[in-house]
Amino acid sequence: MRAWGLRAVRVGGIPRIGITVGDPAGIGPEISLKAAAHADVLAICEPVLYGPSAEQELRAFEPGRLSAAAGLVAYKAIVSAVEDAMAGKIAAVVTAPVNKEAFAQAALPFRGHTELLAQLTGVTRGAMMFYSEALRVVLATVHIPLALVPQSLNRALLEHVVTLTAEEMPRFGFQAPRIGVCGLNPHAGEHGVIGSEEVEVLRPAIDACRARGVIVDGPFPADTIFVRAMRGEFDVVVACYHDQGLIPVKMAAFGRAVNVTLGLPIVRTSVDHGTAFDIAGKGIADPSSLIEAVKVAVQLAARRPTPSKA
Repeated sequence: MRAWGLRAVRVGGIPRIGITVGDPAGIGPEISLKAAAHADVLAICEPVLYGPSAEQELRAFEPGRLSAAAGLVAYKAIVSAVEDAMAGKIAAVVTAPVNKEAFAQAALPFRGHTELLAQLTGVTRGAMMFYSEALRVVLATVHIPLALVPQSLNRALLEHVVTLTAEEMPRFGFQAPRIGVCGLNPHAGEHGVIGSEEVEVLRPAIDACRARGVIVDGPFPADTIFVRAMRGEFDVVVACYHDQGLIPVKMAAFGRAVNVTLGLPIVRTSVDHGTAFDIAGKGIADPSSLIEAVKVAVQLAARRPTPSKA
């Protein structure tokens, strides 16, 4: 680790931003080092790396090889960074990608960052958002099998995600965000003809949020709502499941989109891609998404009160 002895969130007028290097067998260490040395990053923050990044440290991990050891090291780096953020030693946490299979091999009960960060910060339920200038998407369900989405997508969950989205969007410059909600079924169910979830779950949740003053509408067919959002009709879209939301945002802004965890007491951003084992160790990984994640983290940290030190 490279974060011991931190004492202040800001140094020389710029914030300290923690960057976890992710799975050391993936491209995380490479893009973390590239981002930490990039002029755009150094102009706005002091980057602090968490996890193995020096050559001698990385020799213990074969590039592109899945292992429990790599998963455990990535996990420990996240824990250390979050502890420092909660203690006010860094202003935000920016994460390089982890490998879910490596987490599983290490017997870690988390499918990814979102669930782990919620537990570490004492949050009952957060939400995953992908932010870009072109399109912004929040996921109602995240890393679960597609077959489990209908039963997981209940009214309480959707109300929570829509409400949280409305509360968090002002941090991104949308003071009265217009939220559009995707339907789960083709054509948003056609009023119950192609599935009942829109009628029984989605619409009642949307109506309840509207009654509380949230500017939200839907459910709308998923094959058109993202085009409508990119044309300016909605500021953010709530998608029912992982690929429904991430396919369009990655088509619109791959390499420029930033993963932001909503609902945490700390700022956390991340990349819009995975560990890329196929190119790990080759020196060709593009740090663009991680650089964007740092930029967004700095912006969000400036709009959030500094956590009190432990």
